[in-house]
Amino acid sequence: MIIDISQPLGPETVPWPGEPHLRQEWISSRERGDRVNVAEIRLAVHLGTHVDGPAHTGDGHPPIAEAGLEPYVGLARVRHAIGARALGPELLDGVDLRRTPRVLFRSRARVDLRAFPHGFAGLTAALAERLVAGGARLVGTDAPSVDPQESEALEVHRILREGGVAILENVVLDDVPEGEYTLVAAPLKLVCADSSPVRALLIAPDA
Repeated sequence: MIIDISQPLGPETVPWPGEPHLRQEWISSRERGDRVNVAEIRLAVHLGTHVDGPAHTGDGHPPIAEAGLEPYVGLARVRHAIGARALGPELLDGVDLRRTPRVLFRSRARVDLRAFPHGFAGLTAALAERLVAGGARLVGTDAPSVDPQESEALEVHRILREGGVAILENVVLDDVPEGEYTLVAAPLKLVCADSSPVRALLIAPDA
């Protein structure tokens, strides 16, 4: 079974506060007599489900097009922390990062696509450090950021970036049980962007 864990992208998709909504128009339209329909969209690369590249929070890093793809494809573990105010290192208890070096955290019972989740649960620095120490390749969250919303230092981003752990944000895990899956969430090959929207998928073991 293939599970789509991506937010739908459209003009109504809720962005980070202060960032623009998606804008779309038709370059050509069969209704206007053109041969084909061609849509043009304009959006921030952090809208909806996306990966943060190292250039998002660090200087001197290459664009997301140059990111290796290995972190974004492979075995992953889904862990539930519904209602948690912060995601701590105890969430990795019982997780073998050598087997499943990608971990996705579900912190909300249901993702409300119509409203920004103020007060969402970010990762603690201790959890980020444990992910790095354990050899994690990727961490994902159903929140808009791995850091708390009010963070200015973005310490969790820094720890993960320096430790080589890829970041996947705004996944939708509403109906996904805890367990092991294969994750597919490759970024677009954007040669002049720090990060990228993705169509993130989980493949259940019995698929």
